[in-house]
Amino acid sequence: MQEPLNSSYPVLPLRDIVVFPHMIVPLFVGREKSVRALEEVMADDKQILLSSQIDPSEDDPETDSIYTTGVLANVLQLLKLPDGTVKVLVEGQSRVKITEFLENDNFFEAKAEELAEMPGDVTSTEALVRTV
Repeated sequence: MQEPLNSSYPVLPLRDIVVFPHMIVPLFVGREKSVRALEEVMADDKQILLSSQIDPSEDDPETDSIYTTGVLANVLQLLKLPDGTVKVLVEGQSRVKITEFLENDNFFEAKAEELAEMPGDVTSTEALVRTV
């Protein structure tokens, strides 16, 4: 079951990494649009939508080169580095599907709906936990 989310979110396109719910990961952000998206998140205490680029070598991606499935995340920590890049610590909250990219010249912005977690096989999960 998909639940609609109430507002739009700044989007941070990721290269060579996929963030999942409950995963805490540091990211180094250097692109101007991405830095502006993070500044928007910090100013309004909002969440950010993380989604991987289809082609990670693309320096200036467009909306059609960003996967439509991503994760809504909280920014835990943000540190501006002297070279202009930003180190940010994010925690994935829930999987989302981007339903619409919005017009915004400053940064990527999109509307999204939450994707329900799929229940797993409890017996298999318990067996895997015991083997670790």
